[in-house]
Amino acid sequence: MSEQKVVVHRTLSGRVVSDKMDKTVTVLVERRVKHPLYNKVIVRSKRYHADVQAGVAAEGDLVEIEECRPISKTKSWRVTRVIEKAQS
Repeated sequence: MSEQKVVVHRTLSGRVVSDKMDKTVTVLVERRVKHPLYNKVIVRSKRYHADVQAGVAAEGDLVEIEECRPISKTKSWRVTRVIEKAQS
């Protein structure tokens, strides 16, 4: 019997806030969490550097990124698809 290993990568969706670098975009991912004491929903955000082919994602686009092997010191994510183009 042959066993197949299924590799599941984490995926996140966020907004591109910078595309000034070559082959790299900065993606802002926001998540909503409940405050442990006050029970108020607050927004936490984090920026990720993601690898992208030139011209695929521009600033303002909503994209999906997935975790991958480290590409550089700060890049461990890859853009998989553009969910929504920015209004321009």
